[in-house]
Amino acid sequence: MPDLHLVGGTVVTADGSFRADVVVRDGRIAALGLDLPPGSAEVVDVAGRLVMPGFIDAHTHMDMPFGGTVTADNWDTGTRAALAGGTTTIVDFALQEPGRGLVDAVEAWHAKAAAKTRIDYGLHVAITDLTDAVKREIAELPAHGVCTVKLFMAYKGTTLFTADEDLFEVLQLAPSSGVLVMVHAENGDVIGKLQAQALARGDVDPIWHARTRPAGVEAEATDRAIRLAEIADAPLAVVHVTCSGALDAIRRARERGRTVYAETCPQYLVLDDSALARPDFEGAKFVCSPPLRDARNQEPLWGGLRMGDLLLVGSDHCSFDFAGQKELGRGDFTKIPNGMPGVEERPFVLWTHGVGEGRISPEQFVAALSTNQARVHGMYPRKGVIAPGADADLVVWDPGRAVSATQSNRHGDADYTPYEGMAFTGGPERVYVRGRLAFHDGAVRAEPGSGRFVERAFDTPGMGPAVR
Repeated sequence: MPDLHLVGGTVVTADGSFRADVVVRDGRIAALGLDLPPGSAEVVDVAGRLVMPGFIDAHTHMDMPFGGTVTADNWDTGTRAALAGGTTTIVDFALQEPGRGLVDAVEAWHAKAAAKTRIDYGLHVAITDLTDAVKREIAELPAHGVCTVKLFMAYKGTTLFTADEDLFEVLQLAPSSGVLVMVHAENGDVIGKLQAQALARGDVDPIWHARTRPAGVEAEATDRAIRLAEIADAPLAVVHVTCSGALDAIRRARERGRTVYAETCPQYLVLDDSALARPDFEGAKFVCSPPLRDARNQEPLWGGLRMGDLLLVGSDHCSFDFAGQKELGRGDFTKIPNGMPGVEERPFVLWTHGVGEGRISPEQFVAALSTNQARVHGMYPRKGVIAPGADADLVVWDPGRAVSATQSNRHGDADYTPYEGMAFTGGPERVYVRGRLAFHDGAVRAEPGSGRFVERAFDTPGMGPAVR
């Protein structure tokens, strides 16, 4: 691999921005500085551009079964879309099959990913069948490079649902196992009741997906999960936070000194529940869980990012085609596959509506998309930073690049984008994965299978109550 020398750019990190050239050798950052001798390296002039650590998306669902179908994006098309947004590493969710073990799930997801992924990847495990054997197996996960497990407080009546007693026991086991527990926080019992009542009334359209999952069921479940973690004296990660009530519970916990890491997603920052009311079943395109909220929740979420109560922005990329997949729920909103594409658009949304509109700084952009992702999810300082010794995952970002999102210019395989027609300012010009040019001027260069598995480790004693 030829050495690489990026010259003339401004390096943006979570801690600050500064003029520096970046020298890459053998796939790693070798040096930062000004007027460094290029030697035999390939010299790339990036004047007027920002050089950032490769983005990390620790919340994706590639080639995942759900509701009788499978996501539209597999590991080839999904990581192709990720690269087009500047994402160089994802962490995907391996689903435990009932009656099978957690390591079985990891191996099954490796089989899906290894020959197809164009970027580096890690794995979480979603626990769906907490047997005594599975409880013992939690402590084995770090030996397989997995340090995070996820439990669902929603989806009552399916294999995904986790009762409080099981969630609490996993929280008790996690710290000594070197594992961080992540939760999908919605009250599954209340949702199930509201859904049954809506269907009995004949309320079957997509908007009822949101109306039967009101913000209160998320706020209540978020506070309950935090309290259970507090009793168990365990750290906790709350994913896809959508509303001010859940954010308030997280803020109160952090003020009490609790270790709670929280994530939101781009759709909750710029889209709202009115999209689900679009006619001719178009609202089904916007069905995800938790659902889109009233637009009044958006500014509190931006404030959470600005103040550090929300550390992460993940995409929750879970793409289903409108034709043939979302349409499974015509006449019954509970049968609409839950999820939307977004792994490509995540950085564009955050830059345009966050940095561009003065809500967050470029440094906070990098923190939420890269550095905090690496720290919370056990990849730091190998990933998420531009420093000697780190992997040379780099995004050369053009802050003036203009893009208008439409399905025809997306790089994934879904037949729509929820951001159709949205104008973005700023985007990746070049993306490097371990020093190799993986994306350039709209074209994906990385080949399927070129990504590598990233072994992760969660050091509970060293994490502290906040990653700023």
